[in-house]
Amino acid sequence: MPSRLRKTWNHQGHQSQGSHGSHGSHGRPGGCWRQASPRISFHKYHPGSSGKAGLRHHDHVKRNGSFCPTVNLDKLWTLVREQTRGNAAKTTTGAAPITDVVRSGYYKILGKGKLPKQPVIVKVKFFSRHAEKIQGLGGGVRPVSW
Repeated sequence: MPSRLRKTWNHQGHQSQGSHGSHGSHGRPGGCWRQASPRISFHKYHPGSSGKAGLRHHDHVKRNGSFCPTVNLDKLWTLVREQTRGNAAKTTTGAAPITDVVRSGYYKILGKGKLPKQPVIVKVKFFSRHAEKIQGLGGGVRPVSW
């Protein structure tokens, strides 16, 4: 086969012809440059700088488990529709409106702020100890499973 028909002819003008990178080229030691350099003085003043240590953390995978959007008590009534809020204020039977906080995109209730003196039942995955103010007003917290 004549050389003009070979595939390498397509790589003319490209530095490595597609087989190696631009820095390490071919046949160099892997990793960083320190592993190939004269290392006595480097290890003397920078011990432990080369090589691997510890476990690898795949943060993009683990972030799901720590995903827990929060809402404070003072913002809790903003998640309830106005019509439901008005009906709950008018009723004298003591029926409390049920609010599904998880459906609104929050997983945990924190205890900052004050609630109006009106009972409410909240469905939520987690709640802090201070968020038990809801039960003090005659309402309740129903944990929702995953």
